[in-house]
Amino acid sequence: MVRVPALQEPLKKVLGPATAKVMAEHLGLHTVGDLLHHYPRRYEERGQLTHLADLPMDEHVTVVAQVADARLHSFASAKAPRGKGQRLEVTITDGSGRLQLVFFGAGVHKPHKELLPGTRAMFAGKVSVFNRRLQLAHPAYELLRGEGEETVETWAGALIPLYPATAKLESWKIGKAVQTVLPSAQEAADPLPDSLRDGRGLLALPEALLKIHRPHTKADIDDARARLKWDEAFVLQVALARRRHADTQLPAVPRAPRPDGLLTAFDDRLPFTLTEGQRKVSREIFDDLATAHPMHRLLQGEVGSGKTMVALRAMLAVVDAGGQAAMLAPTEVLAQQHHRSITEMMGDLAEPGMLGGAEHATKVVLLTGSMGTAARRQALLDLATGEAGIVIGTHALIEDKVRFHDLGLVVVDEQHRFGVEQRDALRGKGRQPPHLLVMTATPIPRTVAMTVFGDLETSVLDQLPAGRSPIASHVVPAADKPHFLARAWERVREEVAGGHQAYVVCPRIGDEEDDPEKAGKKKTPEDEAEKRPPLAVLEVAGQLARGPLEGLRVEVLHGRMHPDDKDAVMRRFAAGETDVLVATTVIEVGVNVPNATAMVIMDADRFGVSQLHQLRGRVGRGSAPGLCLLVTEMPEASAARQRLNAVASTLDGFELSRIDLEQRREGDVLGQAQSGARSSLRVLAVIEDEEVIAEARQEAAAVVAADPELTGLPALRTALDALLDEDREQYLEKG
Repeated sequence: MVRVPALQEPLKKVLGPATAKVMAEHLGLHTVGDLLHHYPRRYEERGQLTHLADLPMDEHVTVVAQVADARLHSFASAKAPRGKGQRLEVTITDGSGRLQLVFFGAGVHKPHKELLPGTRAMFAGKVSVFNRRLQLAHPAYELLRGEGEETVETWAGALIPLYPATAKLESWKIGKAVQTVLPSAQEAADPLPDSLRDGRGLLALPEALLKIHRPHTKADIDDARARLKWDEAFVLQVALARRRHADTQLPAVPRAPRPDGLLTAFDDRLPFTLTEGQRKVSREIFDDLATAHPMHRLLQGEVGSGKTMVALRAMLAVVDAGGQAAMLAPTEVLAQQHHRSITEMMGDLAEPGMLGGAEHATKVVLLTGSMGTAARRQALLDLATGEAGIVIGTHALIEDKVRFHDLGLVVVDEQHRFGVEQRDALRGKGRQPPHLLVMTATPIPRTVAMTVFGDLETSVLDQLPAGRSPIASHVVPAADKPHFLARAWERVREEVAGGHQAYVVCPRIGDEEDDPEKAGKKKTPEDEAEKRPPLAVLEVAGQLARGPLEGLRVEVLHGRMHPDDKDAVMRRFAAGETDVLVATTVIEVGVNVPNATAMVIMDADRFGVSQLHQLRGRVGRGSAPGLCLLVTEMPEASAARQRLNAVASTLDGFELSRIDLEQRREGDVLGQAQSGARSSLRVLAVIEDEEVIAEARQEAAAVVAADPELTGLPALRTALDALLDEDREQYLEKG
């Protein structure tokens, strides 16, 4: 992360072109500085053996173990028909388990001479299963007891660093390369201000680099990691603090609501009382809107906590102040749903100039890609003239031909569905930067919010409106206990008999375009074991209508239907004309049918934790209790079942988001995960290191407030430049 001129030396000059090429292509390492910041993943102690019993399948691993026995076999094959084929089988052990190594053909000679019983070595390769036993085929290895000067010197330390490696470059080769460049660590310029480093008792950067790569004790490792975590947290928080500071310098039109305007008229007609949380968050938003620089606020709240109501009141306040508001939704189904619910909530306040329309009314228009030409032309005209105070749309809002009379507020619903470029394009349509409200129903742990959305102020809605019902969730193990699945369909029939409705969710659509292999490569041994393609909406709907749900009104909904058909299906379901809706995750966000009380999620193990929580939030939206059944064929001991048990055990979205994040790891908090680049976080874990991140944010804010351009901290500027390469700089710019 911290690259300074002295460490900018290209690796090909230091290590030679062949090694440098592999490091660049497979590990993203180009300079001496990059390699110094490629930290060991873990450490092996001499005399303490690796746990072979815990080896992960299909992963490239490095183990330290002892040869138990080695046997050379001859066999006949197409290439060696006279029984002259050779296979060397070596068994290694570490006390906790045994592992088979296998070498073939000409590759047997060197290991046959070197891997004698009693020999200790490091072995690296991909773990596979053969004849129900774990094995490494043709592993690379490095002897650890050799008298050779280089081996002794290289592995002289008590702790052997094991690096994130690839099949092309084993851990010990990376270790030797690090040994070559380690003297350059002395020239690493320190990005942390002296006062911060001394005040917190942190190592200097050169010392930290030395200790992370060549520790003598475990305390060395802990000290080095503590220091390097601060580097990552602090430099990132400085980047975000500078972004926030720059935003306060931008001009914006203050949008204070009129005392007797549209907002007051709307509030007077509300048939219910706003929750205390809604009132508090609205006050925060109105305070931001009244300032002369753009609001940048993240509104996060549980599914059904009333975010749309808060956003609508903010939009009405902006219309009162003479501006327009745009709401960006991720799907046409959701945009149509928002448009329908907002016009219903506003009633005659959404009917300007019409007979019976209210005095303060404003037009609410919908803009999506599939609208007819005439309706689209009229919507564009209403936006350009200012006739429409509120527009709700999909990414169609971002197109060049869309012009606003005076865009004052952009509301982005379900932020994670949009790239920063899309948000930026919409924000660029204001004469001056419009205010921005980003909403998400995916709860984000506090540290992630500070890290990913560190340039946004955060508001949290954690109260559910009165009248919301609890949701009971249960895992249905269809393979172990088929009668549980039969009971699930009986429960659906009971809900329908009681006057309610149900959803059945499937992972895919099931038409010929819908190839399960396109969903991505199978990632885990569980997926590998699960050869059956995920259940599909079109198949399941037919089976249910002919089988356990025969006689009920069953309809399907998925993303490839024509938008008019989707809308018609949703209208029928909302009106109670359909008993059971079999759908894909197109219903995941925003769909609001209070009479739907039951949801059955098929192949629930194919969905992520946050996604399951989102889906579950579609039921229990009325006064009757909700029921969510998570159907899976995964065995009880699998990680997938543990994930489902976690979802069933709590309705707390923030708790689930922590579980989700711990399982998925952070990815790159600056959004680089979207482009498949390496994570910028090497030692910092956003869940575990909550305290470091919170403190780094405070320190960064103080540093930027005192010296926004960092003129007095050239090494920090250099570290920022290395972190914020062009793509990331743009990502923050567009934030």
